[in-house]
Amino acid sequence: MADPRALDPTQQSRWRPLRLLQASMDADIAQVYSGQQIDGLKPSFVMELLRLHACGPMTIAELAESVQRTHSALSQKVAAMRKAGWVQTVVGDDARTRKVTLTDKARGVVDRLAAEWRATEAALADLEAEVPYPLSRVVTDIERALERKSFHDRIAEKLAEDPAWS
Repeated sequence: MADPRALDPTQQSRWRPLRLLQASMDADIAQVYSGQQIDGLKPSFVMELLRLHACGPMTIAELAESVQRTHSALSQKVAAMRKAGWVQTVVGDDARTRKVTLTDKARGVVDRLAAEWRATEAALADLEAEVPYPLSRVVTDIERALERKSFHDRIAEKLAEDPAWS
């Protein structure tokens, strides 16, 4: 019988450690919320909640642009945040538009969320100071490399070399 690792290319992943690290750190942030009885809040909601607090009600398209996400992704996130009671949609400037706004529940914790954001950024800065090659530098270096040759082009080159792709 063939080795399952040879049949399953997902057994090797350069992305998995980064995703697992982020999931672990997000779980720690969620634990901070839980310790403050901020229930039902996902760390992935906080940027949008803080942006709405700072900028006021926005359409999904405006909010998506402000946090550099797609309209589709933000629409799904807003639906989840609405279901959890963090945002609501209201009639916009005209009857055809809807704006996303914070609920009283969100307004009641937004100052603590801003404090957590600042503390998390400071903790990340401390963490980066402990390692020889900070993640923020890695991201910048990868972005520069991708300016020279896109990820798409890199993948396409590798696929051109793989007979299974033909």
